Amino acid sequence: MKMNGVTRMNDVIDYIEEHLTEEINYSQVAKIACCSIYHFQRMFSSITEVSLAEYIRRRRLTLAAYELQNSPIKVVDLALKYGYDSPEAFTRAFHSMHGATPTAARARGTKLKDYPRMSFQISIKGAVEMNYRVEKLDAFQIVGVSEKVNMKEAFQVLPQRWELASKQGIFEALWNIRRENHPIRGILGVCADGDFGRNEEFDYILSIVSEKNPPEGMVKLDFPEAAWVVFDVPGAPDAMQSAWQRFYADWLPASAFELAYLPAIECYLPPEEQRNELWIPVVNKDK
Repeated sequence: MKMNGVTRMNDVIDYIEEHLTEEINYSQVAKIACCSIYHFQRMFSSITEVSLAEYIRRRRLTLAAYELQNSPIKVVDLALKYGYDSPEAFTRAFHSMHGATPTAARARGTKLKDYPRMSFQISIKGAVEMNYRVEKLDAFQIVGVSEKVNMKEAFQVLPQRWELASKQGIFEALWNIRRENHPIRGILGVCADGDFGRNEEFDYILSIVSEKNPPEGMVKLDFPEAAWVVFDVPGAPDAMQSAWQRFYADWLPASAFELAYLPAIECYLPPEEQRNELWIPVVNKDK
């Protein structure tokens, strides 16, 4: 990460730590990081290998354990302080992390888990090439079927969604309304911002670039003129996720670009090409 990226991530951690006993404003978190809510969620989990919600949960339960051992606070008050609707829900979460109930945690000698505050630093890694290009596209629209997906369940749900779409003939319906000769080709998986409160949901649009009005049961999403960085992704099933991880952790911090406030597009090309493409909207850092 370049210094400005490191500074922003540490500023995000500062904000989270200052608001652990309050409702975390995910929009403010993304604003501090200078990207969309969805992009920050994905970037955070790619870099840290833990979701933002899980990091917040662990930090709250760590602080709750400190308070149980060092103050007379009641469990019911502690539950409310750290955002739990009931003492029972707090007790379940506490036991899941620490392996002990809040009541047992008051006793000296009880083994508890400490999840420390994160901090980000510059690291130097060996160079591994990534094939990419930068494209400037005029405004266009996509048309497809939209479904809300929980961030935690995305890796299980999305493959099932694609399998169901194939059985329902959605791919054929999309192909019939495709826009010919557009640079963004194939069947698209588009992750758009959704509800990133406690539900941690985003809108996943299985779609295609089209100039047609959306058929019944489908939606459209307009994209303005923008610059895109495009990565070649081998056809292996897990290659797209690996490309995302490398983009956030390796490519973006060292580049002259920042994330634009637009959804990214995963392009799944015909099988004979043995590759796919990842299109991510960007802006120059000096802008």
